[in-house]
Amino acid sequence: MARKRIGLSEHFTFKKLLRFVLPSVVMAVFTSIYTIVDGVFVSKAVGDTAFAGLNLIFPVIMILGAVGMMFGAGGSALIAKTLGEGDKDRANGYFTFLVLAIVASGVAFSAVGIAVLRPVAELLGRNATSETVDCAVLYGFVLLCGMPFLMLQYSFQSFMITAEKATLGFWVTVAAGVLNGALDALCILGFGWGLAGAAAATVSGQAVAGILPVIYFSCRNTSLLRFCKPRCDVKSFFRACTNGASELLSNISFSVVNMLYNMQLLRLAGDEGVIAYGIIMYMSTIFFNIFFGFSMGSAPPVGYHYGAQNKEELKNLRRKGFLIVGVLGVVLTALSEALASPFARIFANSEEIFLLTRNGIYLYSTAYLLMGFSVFGSAYFTALNNGLVSGAISFLRSLIFQCGAVLLLPVFWGMTGVWLAATAAEIVAFCMTMTFFFVCRKKYGY
Repeated sequence: MARKRIGLSEHFTFKKLLRFVLPSVVMAVFTSIYTIVDGVFVSKAVGDTAFAGLNLIFPVIMILGAVGMMFGAGGSALIAKTLGEGDKDRANGYFTFLVLAIVASGVAFSAVGIAVLRPVAELLGRNATSETVDCAVLYGFVLLCGMPFLMLQYSFQSFMITAEKATLGFWVTVAAGVLNGALDALCILGFGWGLAGAAAATVSGQAVAGILPVIYFSCRNTSLLRFCKPRCDVKSFFRACTNGASELLSNISFSVVNMLYNMQLLRLAGDEGVIAYGIIMYMSTIFFNIFFGFSMGSAPPVGYHYGAQNKEELKNLRRKGFLIVGVLGVVLTALSEALASPFARIFANSEEIFLLTRNGIYLYSTAYLLMGFSVFGSAYFTALNNGLVSGAISFLRSLIFQCGAVLLLPVFWGMTGVWLAATAAEIVAFCMTMTFFFVCRKKYGY
């Protein structure tokens, strides 16, 4: 017998909350995994130079794609709040308009990105070899051609949860990931297309994840949302964008910090440092997305109950959220330490890269202890339609604190300082997040 679908309006026990967020957690993790599959194929079948080029340009692609995440997170908060107020037609109008805005933005970003791709790659890789820069340009060009699909994929990860169709969203992500992996094998190993084949496989997976939800919401369905006449409410659209800016800032900051890490590592360890950091980021992305998937999955109920002015349930979701991310932090830190050697072996083609990566994982993994609190805090305030606090948490945590740490700590501790920069930033971000929750407690009654 099928389990009853959990609605946004319900009271969430631990069991219900974990069941509700599980599809979004698995969806976020699966997205990370099929990105890692690209890295495995490129590292083993194409070579270290191509792998370094991929990691050099990937943060730029993520900066542009993160706009879709902004529309998804901010739009979902607006839509969930509107549903909580009992106005389904208005919620569907907002939803339709936001999806159209995402497609238009994707086309524009694709054109601009292609125009500036080579000078950006040369700037980021000024200490890298010319072959690495050429690989970065090739990989970036193919991914930029699929930018509208990437933005739709990111936004629908939030919209599917708000529509109470997180499980469907998960299966769409699985289909995209399986296609990506199969095409990686076919294009790289079968056709011998190398890095271009890996990029084409990634875009194909993104196209599936972006187009299938469009088809679903265009038809009569059993979810809370469907496409209708778009509602062009400039004030609400601007509020959705500013509210979702925390997710945009978080991803932009993450990409900028990655660039800064790469520059520091190119200076301290050359291309090998970039390769080691790329491997560590694959593991970090999986673990971060566990926190992010939980936070993204729990945000629509927060937004709904905020719209319904159910303060007891807001308090309940906050308490349970803190406890869950705290336990996850301990588990993921221990898991990272245990997997350091085998994970590094998957990608490393030399003993030097293996040792550099393994030692980096040992130090970097301590950041997971506190990472989840700030990620959950940012998503919680986004759901409360407080883009200012949410954006401040994301911006300060992922950009200011991280950049400051990665610039300062290597001066005293060299490579050790690079690997510990994330931990230092997370400690400060945790204190800041708790301060925001304390200051805003009377306003929201959580």
